[in-house]
Amino acid sequence: MPATLDSDAAVFAETFTRIRDEVGKFIVGQTDIIENVLTAVCCGGHVLLEGVPGLGKTALVNTLAKALDLKFGRIQFTPDLLPSDVVGTQVLADRGGQRELVFQPGPVFCNILLADEINRATPKTQSALLETMQEKRVTVAGVSHPLELPFFVLATQNPIENDGTYPLPEAQLDRFFFKLHVTLPGHDEFAEILNRTGGNAMPEIRPVAHGEDILSMGRTLREIPVAKDVQDHLIRVVRNTHPENEKSPEKVKQYVRHGASPRAAQAMLAAARVRALLDGRFHVAREDVDEVAPPALRHRLILSFEGEAEGIEPGELIKSAIRGAY
Repeated sequence: MPATLDSDAAVFAETFTRIRDEVGKFIVGQTDIIENVLTAVCCGGHVLLEGVPGLGKTALVNTLAKALDLKFGRIQFTPDLLPSDVVGTQVLADRGGQRELVFQPGPVFCNILLADEINRATPKTQSALLETMQEKRVTVAGVSHPLELPFFVLATQNPIENDGTYPLPEAQLDRFFFKLHVTLPGHDEFAEILNRTGGNAMPEIRPVAHGEDILSMGRTLREIPVAKDVQDHLIRVVRNTHPENEKSPEKVKQYVRHGASPRAAQAMLAAARVRALLDGRFHVAREDVDEVAPPALRHRLILSFEGEAEGIEPGELIKSAIRGAY
């Protein structure tokens, strides 16, 4: 193992832990959620946080932005929001007595974008984020405007069953690295939330890492080797989510209309490398792949009519796909 990789891995683990602990000063519990969000950020991916209002999704994103000392932007998605409200637009400006069109950047020009209640906006407005999420740039009137790196979209949404929501387009869902479910805290966590937020002093979050640290962590991840048998296992898991694959489980063939894309495999590979480094290993194991499969795949499975009618949970299908890969 090269000495540089050894030292880079140590820096990766130390920085990851430092950020996680700083965020944990304000966010009570939700350790898995915090780690998964950080995993996606280190890999350069976007995260979709789903849960009913009031569970701390917005607070988590706010706290992360403070801990990373990055430029923070927020968009409150509503049914009347327009695409230009997201990416920006051209405005008529007076320059030296001459009037000309000048690009006015939207709130998307930041490092960490909180897309709050993203499924409250219409699909047309939701799709305004597609280019920014994939290409890290905005194109208005035929002119491209690059975004400053690193750039991450951390979106929150209420469950689709709530009134006044619009399902996200499948193409946009596929661009989210992870989809995480934020659940109700336990009794003790409830008590700690009240203790931290109900007193005279709020926990102070200080910057413990910077944008270049995140970019450096991403470069370190790409140096971690992956054995062929582990990569083959990952491919089998993803292919097992496709009903047309002859080796897919019967549940998948019955309840899934479309399986996960190659982008899902890329996300799983990157996230598995994070788990390996945090565990002090310089190689990826099958267990790492299995652990990151649910958050990477759950939003990428499109259920059939029968699956929707019977209320099949994607998690059940992912477990079947994993078992079938061995």
